[in-house]
Amino acid sequence: MDIEQFRREYLFGGLRRADLDDNPLTQFQNWLQQAVTAGVQDPTAMTVATVDKRGFPWQRAVLLKDLDDEGFVFYTNLSSRKAREIEDNNAVSLHFPWMVLDRQVIVSGRATRLDRGQVARYFTSRPRESQLAAWASKQSRPLSARQVLEAQFSAMKDKFSRGEVPLPDFWGGYRVIPEAVEFWQGGANRLHDRFYYTRQGAYGWAIERLAP
Repeated sequence: MDIEQFRREYLFGGLRRADLDDNPLTQFQNWLQQAVTAGVQDPTAMTVATVDKRGFPWQRAVLLKDLDDEGFVFYTNLSSRKAREIEDNNAVSLHFPWMVLDRQVIVSGRATRLDRGQVARYFTSRPRESQLAAWASKQSRPLSARQVLEAQFSAMKDKFSRGEVPLPDFWGGYRVIPEAVEFWQGGANRLHDRFYYTRQGAYGWAIERLAP
């Protein structure tokens, strides 16, 4: 395989300052809606990057589950690797790879824990099987075999066979409050368009164009 030969031109069009909303969260909503309309597979999938105690980063794909005036929301097992690392260092980065549209969005910010009320509302909206899986999986812990996980899932089905599945005390969520957001639009001849928002005070944002 000649990896060097994998290349293509980015021809979906440019991005100009006049195209951008002054608020990156509103601009993100616009792009997300366009990704949904375009039929992008898993448009809410994002990479979450955290850093461990040694300073080494780690990444994984999760689903964005809410976007409000404060930031980007996702849910997870609170004993998972990502959650443990966030508790030690809540500086995180998010990456939305909409390459079918020649677009990327990169977010840098701080992750804060969601209150139990919001977590409970989301948990009860999940499919029952997903609720049971949350109980069955000791996320990020060593697992000797697939059969062990399936057995744990069956045990949870039996345990909660009647009534609602309760919210585990080890399951929660985070809101990433952005401090910087970059919107990247691929361009012909590798002359990509990049706009970088940085937070100015409580509500304002500065926007600058970056060289590709």
